[in-house]
Amino acid sequence: MKSTAFWLCLTFPIFLLAQNAPPFEYDESPDDPYIHVPRAGQATSPPYRLDGTTFSIRQVNVDAAGQNILGDAANEPSLVIDPTNPERMAIGWRQFDTISSNFRQAGYAFSFDAGENWDFPEPIEAGIFRSDPVLDADTEGNFYYNSLSSTTGDYLCHVFKSETGSNTWDSGTFAYGGDKQWMAIDRNGGATNGNIYAFWKTGISSCVPGAFTRSLDGGLTYEPCEQLVNNPTRGTLVVSPTGSLYACGGGSPGGFVVLKSEEPGIIGQPLSWDLALQVDMGGDLAIYDGPNPGGMLGQAWIDVDNSGTATHGNVYLLAAVNGNGDHADIKLSRSTDGGQTWEAPIRINDDADPDGFNWQWFGSLSVAPNGRLDVTWFDTRDNPGTYLSRLYYSYSTDGGLTWSPNEALSDAFDPHLGWPQQQKMGDYNHQRSDNLAAHLAWAATFNGEEDVFYSHIVPDIFSGTNGFASQNGAANVTCSPNPFKGSTSFRFSLKKAGQVQVEILDARGRLVERLSGGEMPAGMNTVEWESRAGSELYFYRVAADGEIIGTGRMVKIEE
Repeated sequence: MKSTAFWLCLTFPIFLLAQNAPPFEYDESPDDPYIHVPRAGQATSPPYRLDGTTFSIRQVNVDAAGQNILGDAANEPSLVIDPTNPERMAIGWRQFDTISSNFRQAGYAFSFDAGENWDFPEPIEAGIFRSDPVLDADTEGNFYYNSLSSTTGDYLCHVFKSETGSNTWDSGTFAYGGDKQWMAIDRNGGATNGNIYAFWKTGISSCVPGAFTRSLDGGLTYEPCEQLVNNPTRGTLVVSPTGSLYACGGGSPGGFVVLKSEEPGIIGQPLSWDLALQVDMGGDLAIYDGPNPGGMLGQAWIDVDNSGTATHGNVYLLAAVNGNGDHADIKLSRSTDGGQTWEAPIRINDDADPDGFNWQWFGSLSVAPNGRLDVTWFDTRDNPGTYLSRLYYSYSTDGGLTWSPNEALSDAFDPHLGWPQQQKMGDYNHQRSDNLAAHLAWAATFNGEEDVFYSHIVPDIFSGTNGFASQNGAANVTCSPNPFKGSTSFRFSLKKAGQVQVEILDARGRLVERLSGGEMPAGMNTVEWESRAGSELYFYRVAADGEIIGTGRMVKIEE
C-alpha cells in the first residue's frame, strides 16, 4: 500500500546537499504571531491509515469526523497508556494550526479503544504558546502532560492532569522547567510511588543554573530547582523497579552522561546523585543535520528492565550517534550492575553502509514488562542519496545481546515537507511497550504535511536455536477475512506434522480463548474461530509443537 505523498517523493527526490545545519539553535519561544484558524470549515482529506499483519498506522490529529485537517502541522508526540485500562491512551504534540506561523500549542488526542480511533479537540489553553510535550501516568491511571511555555520571555513548564477515565485536563500546576524538559513518574508501588521528576536544559531554564525539580505529593506542588552534575541535556528520565532515578543526555563538551540517584524521593532531603558517569557510545548525540536540519536527530533514551527475569535491573541507553564518519547510527549500551559500568555500544541498524551515507534517526527505546527490548527509528537506507525515510523496527529478548533482523514497517516519507516556519519535525518520537507489542507515537508526512500517528507493533516471536528461525519451516500465518464479522480463519503451511494451538488475545494482551487444532499434517492447514458478540480489536498467536509460527492483529466488526 503506497500513499500519494510517497510517490511524489520518489518522483522528486531530495539530495543530501540541499540543506546545511542552522547556525543557531531553535529555542522554544514564539517569534511568529498566533493565527486563529477555526476548526469548523477547514479543508480536509482522508486520513492516512495502514494495516499490516503485525503492524498498523492510525492518524491521530484528525477532526471530529476522523478526517485529516489540511494546512496544519503536528509533530514531536509523546504517548501515555493507562496502566489500569490499556485501551485508554493519550498522545500530546506540538500543534501548529497553520504552517504559515511557527506558533505552537499543546495539542492532544485521546483513544478509548486501544488506539484504533482518536478524538482531537481544541488544544490545551488554545491560543497559548506551548511546546515540548511529555506525557506519563501514575499507578492509578491519572495522566500528566508536562508542557513548556515562554510567552513572558521566561521558560516555564506547567503540568496538566487528566483524572482516571477522563478525556479532559485541569488548569495545570507550575513546575519550573526549561527547554528540552523530560518527566518520569514513579510507579514502583513503594513509599515513593507517585513521585514526579523532571529535568531540562541548564542554559535555557526558568532558574539558571537549576535544571531539576520533583513533586513528592503527587503533582500538587513542585520543589524549587536544583542543579545537575555534568549537565546532561536532550535526554530522558526513568525510575527503576526499586525507585532509583536515572537521567541521561548528551554530555559537555561531547559524548553521553548518565546520572543515578538511589533515593530521589526522600521528603525533607535534597536530591543527591550517587553516580555521574560518562558513557562512551562511539560518538556524540546527532543533532541539526540532514533529514532534520533545525532539530535533533533524536534524543537520548534510558530505560530499565523490570521483568523479574535474569535481565531484571539491566539499564539501557540508546541514541542516534554521530561518529566515525557516519551521519547517524542507532546505538545501544547496557549496564548489568545498576549503572556502575557500561558495555561497548551495539549498532542496532544492520544496513551495510561502509561510507556512512545512510541516516538512522529519531531512535526510540522501550523495555516491555517481560524484558523484551523494542527499538524503532527512521532510516534512509532504501532511498540512498535522499532524506526519504521509512520507519524501521528491531527487538531483543536476551537483554540486548542479539537483535532481530531490521524490519521496514512503513512507506517512505519526505521529512522536509510541511515545515511550519522552522526546518524540523520536532525532536523525538515516543514509544512504550507491553508484553505483546510496542506502541509508538510518531510524526511523518504521508499526507504531504506533518501529522502525528499511532502504531501498534507486534514482534515476531523468537524461536529456534538462533532465536529467529522457525524449526518447523512454517509459512507466515494469514487471517482471513480481516476485518471480520462472525468468524475468521487462520491459514498456514507446516513443513512437518505437529500439534497446533491458536491463542486469541484482547487489546490488553489478555487471553480470550485458546483453540486446539490437534495434530495437523504437513502442508496447508486452517483453524477457524467463531468470535463472541461485539466489535473489538484482537491479536492472535499460532503455535506448532509449542513453537510460535505466527502472530497478528485482527478487527471484529458488528454483524
